[in-house]
Amino acid sequence: MIYRVDIDVTAPVHDTEVTDRVVDAVERLVPEADIERAPGEVRAEAHSLDRFSELLHEQEILDSARNEFAAGTQGEVIEFVLKKQPAFVGVVNFAVGDPDELGGIRFEVHVHEPSVAAYIDHVAPPTEDGTPLERDD
Repeated sequence: MIYRVDIDVTAPVHDTEVTDRVVDAVERLVPEADIERAPGEVRAEAHSLDRFSELLHEQEILDSARNEFAAGTQGEVIEFVLKKQPAFVGVVNFAVGDPDELGGIRFEVHVHEPSVAAYIDHVAPPTEDGTPLERDD
């Protein structure tokens, strides 16, 4: 199946942080992203969460991801925030509860085709007893 999505990623860069480290964190999650450095912020655009999906599978956190995606879905947009420090070493850690003092890596996934539910199933398939169910794509 062909998925058509536009992914906007933003992360604040504070005076106490090194911009290149924030860039590295974003690249470890979405290596195919086009990254732009701006004053006090890193921005990126991508059209796939394939590596991100692999990380979710490797870490066996598909159910947690699905819950975060469901909580952050409005219309055709999925929003979620990840912690920067774990991302720097290629680990997905959703920012829940109190916001991180340095801010997190914010994702806005605009799903154009086929549907938000189908894209969530593609990135983080449902599981049964912790085992991902087969995907149709």
